[in-house]
Amino acid sequence: MKLSFHGGAQEVTGANYLLETPKTNVLIDCGLFQCPQFCSLQNYDAFQYDVASVDALFITHAHVDHIGRIPKLMREGFRGKIYSTAPTKEFSVLMLEDSLGLLQKEADRHGVEMFYSEDEIKKAISRWEVIEYGKQFSVGELNVMFTEAGHILGSALVEIAYGDKKLLFTGDLGNIPSPLLRSYAMPRGVTHLVIESVYGDRLHESSTQRKLKLERAIEDTVHRGGTIMIPAFALERTQELLFELNELVEHGRVPSMPVFMDSPLAIKATSIYKKYAGYFNNDAKKLIKEGDDLFRFPNLHFTLKTEESKAINNVPPPKIIIAGAGMMQGGRIVHHAMRYLPDPNNTILFVGYLAANSLGRRIFDGAKQVEIFGERIPVRLDVRAIGAYSAHADHDALMEFTNATRDSLQTVFVVQGEPHAALFLSQRIQDYLGIESRAPNIGDGFEL
Repeated sequence: MKLSFHGGAQEVTGANYLLETPKTNVLIDCGLFQCPQFCSLQNYDAFQYDVASVDALFITHAHVDHIGRIPKLMREGFRGKIYSTAPTKEFSVLMLEDSLGLLQKEADRHGVEMFYSEDEIKKAISRWEVIEYGKQFSVGELNVMFTEAGHILGSALVEIAYGDKKLLFTGDLGNIPSPLLRSYAMPRGVTHLVIESVYGDRLHESSTQRKLKLERAIEDTVHRGGTIMIPAFALERTQELLFELNELVEHGRVPSMPVFMDSPLAIKATSIYKKYAGYFNNDAKKLIKEGDDLFRFPNLHFTLKTEESKAINNVPPPKIIIAGAGMMQGGRIVHHAMRYLPDPNNTILFVGYLAANSLGRRIFDGAKQVEIFGERIPVRLDVRAIGAYSAHADHDALMEFTNATRDSLQTVFVVQGEPHAALFLSQRIQDYLGIESRAPNIGDGFEL
């Protein structure tokens, strides 16, 4: 049995892992590389394995760094089946269709041919099967099961049993407790663990602290008569923000003001959240049963059309603008940034992971000016971050998760983190838990 790493190795994005046995080959995730030009051009490279020999693809969740190259896989000859939970399939269709337009613009800018088309998205959907949590199924000689990962709605841990070996791929592990989702399933009897490490060297605030930080950021900006910009990812972060803003507004803990959900993708994703409310945790279900609309409150405005987005500028402060993309590499947030970054009365509030060299990361790291659409924009506003809104487990949670199956673990592979985070977590697992741990490089392969 061999496990090889073709993305997500000492980098956060591009998750793509190949598991080979004498009779069966499967992939876990097939994500997009997301960063400035150097690594994004990796998306155009051919896969370094025989795509036609792969029998199945298991998807942990619907973020594009885990699904974004699926259509490319179809173009290069994949004819197997794709498996995920129902929400993941529905989110994936939405995310792939949205990504296509953005990637086409990038391809045109660099004078290269786009590496997939709408036809490949349709082909992928036609080969996609839905599997519920806890249901065992077989692909060749492999026995597979999805369990809850607590990351975004429908996210799954992928458990694969083969002979006396049990592998577990975390995908992205959730930041628990979540206001909406159930906790991830703790592992048992796992011999080989592939675990994410986005926050492998950091700790989050508590859920109480994060709500207090959100409240303070709003109050301070209102006091200055400013605007709050929140660059938000379409899946999970946006829905959790709406949920907590709903509570703050309904309980009178923040002043009433216009809140703009200025992301067509997030608006569409929120409707899917409502459709799959059965996946929520008991507290969220109870609120729904009591008649609370978790994603609606007074003065909340959904701006689908471009004209509606532009009209936000005409609304006097104080106001809150939640817009994609979360790392500010594109989307409507970039247009808002040009207008609101120079004003010291305003606040930008980061609530998720920021890739190195992304626009959001440069602002967070203290840049005094940034270039947007060829124009130099001064950064004079208040810059804040709330790590606990991340949908990723922090260092202590990752260690606890690994320790839960310590007695059976033979090897841990630490992936999906920047080098310092992956290497830090890997060393901690080895030093504190006494388990062989590796942080593989892209292209590395291991006999299990």
